[in-house]
Amino acid sequence: MSAQIALIIAISALFTAFVSGVFGMAGGMIFMGIIAVYLGVAEAMVVHGLVQSLSNVSRAAMLKRHIRWDIMMFIALGALPAIAIMAMIAFIPGKALLYLMLGLLPFLLWLPKDRLAFDAAKPVHAMACGFLVMMLNLTAGVAGPALDFFFIKTTMNRNQIVATKAVTMFGSHIVKIFYFGIPLVKASGLGGLPPWWMFALAVPLTLLGTYLGTRVLQRLSDLHFKSYTKYIVTVIGVIYLWRAAVLYGLI
Repeated sequence: MSAQIALIIAISALFTAFVSGVFGMAGGMIFMGIIAVYLGVAEAMVVHGLVQSLSNVSRAAMLKRHIRWDIMMFIALGALPAIAIMAMIAFIPGKALLYLMLGLLPFLLWLPKDRLAFDAAKPVHAMACGFLVMMLNLTAGVAGPALDFFFIKTTMNRNQIVATKAVTMFGSHIVKIFYFGIPLVKASGLGGLPPWWMFALAVPLTLLGTYLGTRVLQRLSDLHFKSYTKYIVTVIGVIYLWRAAVLYGLI
């Protein structure tokens, strides 16, 4: 990998951490789309997991007093069967399918919430959230819109939403690192990953982006926070659908 590409990935970590710091999602989708251009799917999943887990754990630490650990317990219980299923089938998507899944995910936010009003504060809904988020994170690499689907109608405030989602995604990214990383190391070692200095540079940039994004979050009202999120990720989704169409030879 050239130094220029590694630098692009590191700078992308800064920008996407900022976006996630503000909205609790979208940053991961953008980052996956960028790195998948330059890396193989398995390598992109590992890099995405490493950078995004840092972004999420730092965001959770900054908002730690707002984390709903009662909800997290049920989310974790729901994630366990998803991990078992994916471990048995060992599925790794191609790039075209990856972009297609990334492009379709945001449209979950447009489903009629009055009929499908899931609330992560309810134990059964939280377990369903854990299962769906883990399945998507191990196939599409991201699950922000699906995760948001369980939080957008909740009565929690914006700090509780972002903090609890950050812990959820941190756990799913750690699982993703091992899910894709172990077969990758067995097959080809670490030669396909970016150089070590890219990760060394991405760490402070990710922390900076998370800090700045969290500061902006405090200036948003709960109403604006929830309304902006849907439109931002939808635009991103349309771009990825176009990318998938190109890879499938439809355009």
